[in-house]
Formats: sequence, C-alpha cells, structure tokens
Amino acid sequence: MLDGEHEALTRAAISKALDGDTTALRLCLDRLAPPRKDSPVSFELPPIRSIEDAVEASSALLAAVAAGEVTPHEAGRVMALLSSHKTLVESGELEARLTALEKANGK
Repeated sequence: MLDGEHEALTRAAISKALDGDTTALRLCLDRLAPPRKDSPVSFELPPIRSIEDAVEASSALLAAVAAGEVTPHEAGRVMALLSSHKTLVESGELEARLTALEKANGK
C-alpha cells in the first residue's frame, strides 16, 4: 500500500516539521539524532594487566557504587566488561606461561 511512497512521506513529514508541527519535528529529530540507549559512565579505574589488577578494578567499581558515583545498573554493565577483560588477561598469562614451558623443554 505504501510501496514507493517513502520519499513522499519523508518530504511531507519534513515539510510539516518545518511548518512548526511539533510531532513531525520530534519524528524528524529522532531519525536524525536518535536518543541514546545508554549513557557513558565516568569514573577512574586502574590499568588492568593482571588478575590482581582486575580484582583492584572490581574493588574500585564497588567503591564507586557505594559512593553513589555509579548506579548499580551501570556497575553491572562495567563489571561485565571487566569480567570479559579479565578472561582475556588470564588467557594471555596462560599462553605466556605455556610458551615459556615449551621453550624450557626445547619445543
């Protein structure tokens, strides 16, 4: 039914928005700059290069929640990132240890 009409409908919505129709204006602006689904979280974390660093970062995150600097929901999302990063760090540490063992055994 609306096949081939998308351009005409878009033009009509833009025209109405430019004429002051606030609903059409909101529709157009939502397409140009959609509302963010999340927001940036800003707090200090130490560099994470080891498992100990990951534990320290986790402690810093919990302290930020306790201080009201970060919401529990935000902290959960950041903690998921920390957990993923910790897994990568662990894998890198294991690979380095395995490589060192193989070199020590002449492989």
